Amino acid sequence: MLNSECNSGFEDRRRLTDSIEDKDLGAEQDMVMERILENIHNTPIGQVLKKIASLPGVRKEKVLDVRQQLTEGNYDLSERLDVALEKVLEDLET
Repeated sequence: MLNSECNSGFEDRRRLTDSIEDKDLGAEQDMVMERILENIHNTPIGQVLKKIASLPGVRKEKVLDVRQQLTEGNYDLSERLDVALEKVLEDLET
């Protein structure tokens, strides 16, 4: 008897879920998404995403060259890191 009561409860939940899924929520979701996209550039995260999108691509040759210099001990990481950090902070301020 307990087993049939559990099955009945699951059936009720499934019918409720199915009826909710059958409703047309597409238009409402589209309106919400449209509002988000209209305002995304006014948010801090939107501004960060815009900056990221404008960054140049990775130059593999340069990355490999720096890796080799690091392994050989010929790359002054602390000085170059400071310069890179300053550039990033300047870019974020503009």
